[in-house]
Amino acid sequence: MRDCKAVAPAPPENPSTVNLRFVAGTIEIRGWAPQATGLPYHCAWDERSTCFRAPAYGYADIVRALRKLSVTYLDEARRYEELAQPALVHRTPRPYQTEALAAWSAARFHGVVVLPTGAGKTLVAHLAIDNRRRSTLVVTPTLDLVRQWHDGLRTTFGTKIGIVGGGDYDVQPITVTTYDSAYLHMEHLGCRFGLVVFDECHHLPGESYALGARFCLAPFRLGLTATPERSDGRDALMDELVGPVVYRKDIVELAGEYLSQYETVRVSVDLSPDERAEYERERAIYRQYLAESGISMSSPRGFSDFIMRSSRTDDGRRAFTAYRRQREIAFTAPAKLDFVERLLHQHRCDRTIVFTQDNATVHLLSRKFLIPAITHHTRVSERSAILRAFSEGAYTAIATSKVLNEGVDIPEANVAIVMSGSGSVREHVQRLARILRKGVDKQAILYALVTGGTSESMTSMRRRDHVAYR
Repeated sequence: MRDCKAVAPAPPENPSTVNLRFVAGTIEIRGWAPQATGLPYHCAWDERSTCFRAPAYGYADIVRALRKLSVTYLDEARRYEELAQPALVHRTPRPYQTEALAAWSAARFHGVVVLPTGAGKTLVAHLAIDNRRRSTLVVTPTLDLVRQWHDGLRTTFGTKIGIVGGGDYDVQPITVTTYDSAYLHMEHLGCRFGLVVFDECHHLPGESYALGARFCLAPFRLGLTATPERSDGRDALMDELVGPVVYRKDIVELAGEYLSQYETVRVSVDLSPDERAEYERERAIYRQYLAESGISMSSPRGFSDFIMRSSRTDDGRRAFTAYRRQREIAFTAPAKLDFVERLLHQHRCDRTIVFTQDNATVHLLSRKFLIPAITHHTRVSERSAILRAFSEGAYTAIATSKVLNEGVDIPEANVAIVMSGSGSVREHVQRLARILRKGVDKQAILYALVTGGTSESMTSMRRRDHVAYR
């Protein structure tokens, strides 16, 4: 195989025979002589099939190249259609939503729109679908979001909305799916949509999910996220898979007028002398093992190496136990639990979400303060019942780990207590965003509880590295 570089364009000998076909997530270009040039860079000669081939996402570039060369071609690749009817429900967009749509349109309908949670990213997508009026696939990270998108699209467009995922396989001109299902089915479905919307598109650059994007030929692509940056640096791939960031507004730009006013409070608590002694003892065992094993926890594979190597010896298993214990001391310090109790009483008339790093702490809070717990183990029906009761005021507080970080609409929530978390900036911004839905006279507040003199202090500083906390 050889790359087909775009050098001095030379049409093929028989341009009238050029044919485009979608085959298993790729575009076959037949009738283009192997020695000819002018196709986009991602086209390569396939000796086995005796044709040029490209990943399906190169479809738009291929069509533009053929048109530029005035080559007549037969397009058997695309199977998408124009939507039969426009949107039936029209909501007046906010100025920044109109600006976002205009920026996306100016970028040839390719690109990422960055807006805070609660700022109306979904409406931007509805406007984009109505603007293009092509068969559309919406890709989301969770089944909860599939249902939310399904209901919203059905209301706006007044038509049957397809679902692929969670046991359903119903493909309609407008269909919603998960990233996992898109990866599994895109080599068959990738020709059936002219517009693809990637919700929470910071998930997209993962290796498997990226393949799903490459197998889709949709010439129009819209990414939506509040936090495009990734700690692994793979967010750079979004330019290739969906397009560059074409429009961005941060929380501080919309707070007050379009999002709730908010305050962030960082609270540091101390360990007792006995707790401090145990913390230092356990942390020393853990750190000594890292040093002796040459493991750097700051490297991309540091934690994976620690898990794998610590399981092989008694010293390693003791080090892992020490690692877990020193985290437990920092995450669930009695002073923290006392402060959470005080905050729950202080905000007993509000709607409060208590966030933790792990499920064990969620269940500890649930037992201690008699509040519902939601983790990734919670059944969808139970989770929906808890959130509905929370919305109606039957519950005024819930405890959760990471499962409510993104994609769940909880407009009544106005207080967040971050009892523990990772160093991820995205996670912290997502947790803040959960309480920022606009409400009448609503004032949101986020408390970040940190155990002083522990590794959590540095973690807290890293995760606050965002304009929303400055």
